[in-house]
Amino acid sequence: MFPRVGRTRATALLAIAVVGSTVISACGGGTDQAASGDKAVSVSLITKNSTNPFFVSMQEGAKKAAQAQNVKLTVAAGKEDGDEAGQVQAIEDAIARGDQGILITPNGPGVNSAIKKARDAGLYVIALDTPPDPADTVDITFATDNFKAGELIGKWTAAQLGGKPATIALLDLFNDKIVSVDYNRDQGFLTGMGIDTADKKKNGDEAKTGNYSGGTYTIVCNEPTNGAEDGGRTAMENCLSKNPNINVVYTINEPAAIGAHKALQAAGKAEGALVVSVDGGCEGVRQVKDGVIGATSQQYPLKMAELGVESIAKIARGGEKPQVTSGLDFFDTGVALVTDKPATGVDSIDTAAGAKSCWG
Repeated sequence: MFPRVGRTRATALLAIAVVGSTVISACGGGTDQAASGDKAVSVSLITKNSTNPFFVSMQEGAKKAAQAQNVKLTVAAGKEDGDEAGQVQAIEDAIARGDQGILITPNGPGVNSAIKKARDAGLYVIALDTPPDPADTVDITFATDNFKAGELIGKWTAAQLGGKPATIALLDLFNDKIVSVDYNRDQGFLTGMGIDTADKKKNGDEAKTGNYSGGTYTIVCNEPTNGAEDGGRTAMENCLSKNPNINVVYTINEPAAIGAHKALQAAGKAEGALVVSVDGGCEGVRQVKDGVIGATSQQYPLKMAELGVESIAKIARGGEKPQVTSGLDFFDTGVALVTDKPATGVDSIDTAAGAKSCWG
């Protein structure tokens, strides 16, 4: 389930097999080994919300792994992206239940103290998808390399423009809190475009005009979407009110991308804009195939959750702890650029290959 980016579909499929075997080895133990343990193990999965298809798929992956590993799983979520208080309560509940571990997609730094409390109580805490800041707030993170995901769609966009001026809208996650997945994707995209960034952990502090790798650029806006379709539409409307000639739209995820496209369509600007995103859900892959989204970086939430459940079960039954990927401060679960308009020098897979590994 971890297709790496490759120059051909065959390369991508080979990468799936190679990375998959590496992950199982790194996290240790197959299903039979972990499930054979007699010790009762309880795990909590706490996602950002329970409506985004990404997190719904993550919950499905965790449930599948829990059944295979003989683990009692409790699923909780914030009411919406950014709901730190709801996640804190779920962490407190996990401690009170005596769970052995927690899997969490942190909604922001407001959950850090609760995570520390859980670890002090002996729970093994794994972040999924979103590394906390600092990374050692949790025991380990299983995640997409979000900077690389952004960089891939940035490189693709620069190549597609062919030297034309880029008038850019950046549709981010938040504007009232700092989350690593937010700045890593945004800053990765700009880096892929060849635009100098100031602080890679901060959105919006780069020069608003200058040169990208193929020509000149103007950044019109950094608008929050809360990772939702309605947020994407409102953000795009706000950006168009500042400059109606936007031809590049970076979006934090595919729901935001769909909302942005609707705003562009309503304004009669959809044909002239390249919309790029990160997720790789089945609906997002369909949107790429239909030309709504030009390219998306595919990530693998089911596998993140499966690996998390397997790891905590193994640790609770006396096994070894998982290790981070060499050179990173998290375990990289892979990313692949999905597009039907490949660009020279940018590795990608097409939507047919992307559909085989999509989720939701």
